[in-house]
Amino acid sequence: MTDTVTRDDANPVGEAAPADAPAADGPTADGAPQRSYAKLAADESREDYSLRYAPHSFRRWSPTMVASTALGGIAYLADFAIGASIVFTYGFTSGFASILCAATIIFVTGIPIARACAKYGLDMDLVTRGAGFGYFGSTLTSLIYASFTFIFFALEGSIMAQAMHQAVGLPVEIGYLVTTLIVIPIVFRGMGALAKVQAWTQPIWLIGLVLPFLVLAFEAPDAWGAFGSFEGTEGAAPGFSWIGFGLGTGVALSLIAQIGEQADYLRFMPAKTEANKRRWNLAVLAAGPGWVIIGAAKQLGGAFLAFVALEAVGKTHALEPIAPQIEALRPWLGSFALPAAAIFVIVSQIKINVTNAYSGSLSWSNFFSRLTHRHPGRVWYIFLNLAIALTLMEMNMFAALNKLLGFYSNVGIAWIVAVAADLVINKRAGWSPPYIEFKRAYLYTVNPAGFGSMVIASTVSILAFFGLFGRYAEAFSTFIAAGLALLLCPLIAWATRGRYYLARPNPVNGPHVEVPDITATHTCAVCETAYELPDIADCPVQSGPICSLCCSLDAECGDVCRTLPGNEPVLMPVPTVPTVPSA
Repeated sequence: MTDTVTRDDANPVGEAAPADAPAADGPTADGAPQRSYAKLAADESREDYSLRYAPHSFRRWSPTMVASTALGGIAYLADFAIGASIVFTYGFTSGFASILCAATIIFVTGIPIARACAKYGLDMDLVTRGAGFGYFGSTLTSLIYASFTFIFFALEGSIMAQAMHQAVGLPVEIGYLVTTLIVIPIVFRGMGALAKVQAWTQPIWLIGLVLPFLVLAFEAPDAWGAFGSFEGTEGAAPGFSWIGFGLGTGVALSLIAQIGEQADYLRFMPAKTEANKRRWNLAVLAAGPGWVIIGAAKQLGGAFLAFVALEAVGKTHALEPIAPQIEALRPWLGSFALPAAAIFVIVSQIKINVTNAYSGSLSWSNFFSRLTHRHPGRVWYIFLNLAIALTLMEMNMFAALNKLLGFYSNVGIAWIVAVAADLVINKRAGWSPPYIEFKRAYLYTVNPAGFGSMVIASTVSILAFFGLFGRYAEAFSTFIAAGLALLLCPLIAWATRGRYYLARPNPVNGPHVEVPDITATHTCAVCETAYELPDIADCPVQSGPICSLCCSLDAECGDVCRTLPGNEPVLMPVPTVPTVPSA
């Protein structure tokens, strides 16, 4: 069916057969077609269940370890540049308010998404499928998420290239290439390698993060007071401005899709038990929405460092995180300030860009598997993601930071708010199944509840962003996107009685049900590999169980499982009048 290396169900769940295993293309003993995966796609030590449910047998890390790895990925310095750009453009008062407002929205929407990903062992794409978007409807969000990863890879890579240029005189164009190539060996090896890199580099990063502020606390104690009255460099009106607040919030909200990168780690959270539930809850909260607390502090801190360095280095260099770092460290470290700042920036950018490249490979895998019905392996999409990011760096996207991020946030927030609305409102009200159904065999191609609300919300907000509805609508376009998505997702789900969530009943009603052992394995009739129950669907074409990936890659079944007698669409038992449950 595809390539050369088979999987053997004598191996641990979902792991590749030995390297010398024979090829097994062709029919099985009973004449049914058999699928065998390419070598890289078959090796889950690298593949990390990129297109499927993460089984309990693979979730071998503690809640603390998963949380630590996830939080290691937010070491990026784009927060410094974003915060500085907002405050320089709109002044301290409006910038401060916009950063806090955006952080609040990101935190609130991130809570239900993080808990769903950790509970069900699913990445952001699979959660989106079952949270109101449908099987193919979430393809667009995979592209949105992939865009987030390569945009921010390019932004972080630009910052790293600036640091190498300052430290050793390396031309930034060559620096862009170096920053791209350096992450490939780490990302290629998957979650295990990423966890080690994040753990080993964390002490260096923490020291480098805190030290500049410690120096300024002793050397420039009055700087914070002056920063509080800073009116920016673009002629912003003194004090608070509603226009500046709206536009600044839009730029900061471009980071809302970061919850997807957190989810790529949270899906490996071990099962929640009575023994670990407190640690589990704290770890999910910290590693999920909790990232934005650190993120908002970094935005304000980056703006402060840029403000202090403004007179010495000028506006252009003050917006590049390396220059403010050097200026802050110079009173204590003297000539060693440059290498110390460069090491901190490079370590920070490696920590985040391995995450950007890893998450990008997952989203591209999900995107192309549904379009082409082929899966050569996650690792090949690393190169696609990095090639796009490198192109953006060479085009100097850093110079158009505010405009690019402001535009992107209109789409990102419509997607994230629609998913959060389904998880918090629709599922509690009974308009959506109480669990996350992600398998093609049970989903409609498109669910108008989530997909429709996202398309409408993002379209209206983008028109507002480009000034079609006036200056205030332009400034608050991201609020329009969030408000419409929050309103329309439950409204459409209620109006359709949840008809487009499940195309047919799931015999075991999904992974939330009480079964004797949810980790018990079932052998896929196509690839002949054993997978845990949540990853298995009942397939009438194969006359037996089929794993979610083989189901996704089947281009010839015609989705007949949805049209057989007895497989009528499932209507949710919704009330005649919509009610929103209390929080």
